[in-house]
Amino acid sequence: MRFLLRLSPVLALLAAFAIAYAMGLHDVLSWAGLSARQGEFQKYIMMYPFGAAAGFAGLYAAAVAVSFPGAVVLTVASGLLFGTVEGGALTVLGATTGSVLVFLIARSALAPLLFRAVGPALARFRQGLDGNTFSYVLALRLIPVFPFWMVNLAPALLGARLLPFAAATALGILPATFIYASLGTGIGGVLAGGGRPDLTVIFTPPVLLPLFGLAALALLPVGWRAWRKRDAV
Repeated sequence: MRFLLRLSPVLALLAAFAIAYAMGLHDVLSWAGLSARQGEFQKYIMMYPFGAAAGFAGLYAAAVAVSFPGAVVLTVASGLLFGTVEGGALTVLGATTGSVLVFLIARSALAPLLFRAVGPALARFRQGLDGNTFSYVLALRLIPVFPFWMVNLAPALLGARLLPFAAATALGILPATFIYASLGTGIGGVLAGGGRPDLTVIFTPPVLLPLFGLAALALLPVGWRAWRKRDAV
């Protein structure tokens, strides 16, 4: 019974994922769904701007929390529906909130079980993460090739602290988020014509190389601390 109680938050997320899928949310969070409903969404935003903004951030947080597919569509939709600045800000708010929720659930429900099972093997990684959470998470968030859910779970399972994780998440997703949101501001006609936006721009050298450079800068404090420790010995 105690085991099930510990896992209840995880089971709740799995149930939420199943319910969302059964209700057809995966169809809404698709290019076809966005194309079919963009006019409806825009009318609602004009009528209830604050409610729509809060609802969008909440939907994004929920989608991240249950690792529901369609985050890229939502990010692009933020620019289409709210504009680059407001849409990007709502996306960062929603994504960070959802990530923190996953982090807290994983740390409280899964981390103790995992550590009891393979504690000695994880101890070294937990020690390396201690004091470097912000740098590691920031580097992983900046490079848009790591699965978002993985970067939510791994630090939690390794005993990372919440505040550095949340701050690094919010800061690290800024570049890719605003790139996608800016793309969304001009795709209304593309979607109306049945097309799909070209999102490969984020994987081109002019965009990807600076992100790798920022990730390397984020890891400099880790290298500095390791060098100081070795030099002190």
